[in-house]
Amino acid sequence: MLQRARIKSRDTCTGRKCGAAGVRPAAASRPRVVTVASAAPSAANPQTVSFHPPITPPPQPPAPTNNGNGTTPSTVAEVNLGYWELLNNPESGEVFSQRARSASDAAVLRRKGHLKEQDRLIDFMRRMHETHTCEEVMLKMERWIAEHRQDPKRSRLRRLIPGIGAFFTPLKLVEAFREYDAFFALSRRKYIPPNFAELRHVVNISQVHASADTLKLITFDADGTLYADGAHMEQDNQMIAHIINLMRSNVQVAIVTAAGYPDEPEKFEKRVMGLLEAFRKLKLPPEVTNRFHIMGGECNYLLRVRPADKRLEFVPDNDWKTPTMRSWREEDITALLDEGEAMLQEGAKRLNLAVNIIRKSRAVGIVPMQATIYEVLEDIALTIQTQLVAKVPFCAFNGGNDVFVDVGNKLLGLEALMKYLRVTPPEVLHVGDRFTDSGNDVATRDICSVLWVANPEETGFFIKMLLKDIRKSRWQPYIE
Repeated sequence: MLQRARIKSRDTCTGRKCGAAGVRPAAASRPRVVTVASAAPSAANPQTVSFHPPITPPPQPPAPTNNGNGTTPSTVAEVNLGYWELLNNPESGEVFSQRARSASDAAVLRRKGHLKEQDRLIDFMRRMHETHTCEEVMLKMERWIAEHRQDPKRSRLRRLIPGIGAFFTPLKLVEAFREYDAFFALSRRKYIPPNFAELRHVVNISQVHASADTLKLITFDADGTLYADGAHMEQDNQMIAHIINLMRSNVQVAIVTAAGYPDEPEKFEKRVMGLLEAFRKLKLPPEVTNRFHIMGGECNYLLRVRPADKRLEFVPDNDWKTPTMRSWREEDITALLDEGEAMLQEGAKRLNLAVNIIRKSRAVGIVPMQATIYEVLEDIALTIQTQLVAKVPFCAFNGGNDVFVDVGNKLLGLEALMKYLRVTPPEVLHVGDRFTDSGNDVATRDICSVLWVANPEETGFFIKMLLKDIRKSRWQPYIE
């Protein structure tokens, strides 16, 4: 059967009034080394090929002025002190304060613009603020989500937001909003409604609280989620302690990344070197380290930790790959990558972009050789999503610093991982930073709950909140 990546419609919205005078608060992408670029690649002897269309480099646009409008929570600091300490400790920093003004932050706007913040549900919630107070929006959405979970095909939410996906847990949005509002006073604004990032935080908080009770598997994107784009997990990464604490809490942890290195586990090890070193220093027993996996190449490689030396090894394909994945023919994969490479070159030429072409056994991509803006890469990714037709599933996505076409996608990877670990969708949570139409995390929404973060600092904050909830839910009082 032919597989076509479908581009979803985009919604835009503007807010005018929050009308909240009556509500008061309660108590970066996967940059890869350019190593392969031939139409018939050799994994053992990679080559580098540069593609230079005849261009005149465009002038760099000036960075916009930062006119951030973050709020200071000092006026309500006496409320819910424990939450404020969690929010503002040195590990997490002022995460929410930074992201609340990110839409006008100079460093973010030039590179990502508004295209990094697109979501039908959140955009609909923003439009509702034109006629509702903040808490009224959360109350209605909470009720509609509960109704949608009962009857997804005929729910009101389905009519209001065509194409809305599934909700695997109930979401207590009102409680989450009050928790967030206690420090950022969204309900006290007279004319400015919550922005995209603020609503995203509220949804994330409600999802963390909902998932803590039943969580058995948590998966993470790598670049831009666990560490900065192009970086590795060093020994000082704050997420190392959080990941180990999750594993000790009997939660399976997996990194689901687009990076893929066939027959080279040492390259995967380099990306999580600090974490593996922590496993060795702490002398974690096999029953703990067995709860860590890496799914590489979207869905093409699964690795686990060897108990003896705490190094990575590949899990045999027959142990975890689904029948659908095993049915893919090599000639169909080659045809997909050939067509994807041709379309990447055509897009780069059309937009006057000099690029390096990277060709691997299960992926092909381009990396710009000059500074460019996010919109250029977005256009190339969406063009391929719309026009490329293949006999095997694929993922064409904008990584922020590159554009790649991968065989398979994270939905298939998560599906295989969940079957391998014997967990169900309500017991799974995926954390990522690319849930827009051109992102490679968006496919996971069809199979599990998600947390949408913007940077590793946000990831650290929400996982810390999750660990706190897990301890509460699993604590058993002593009874004589």
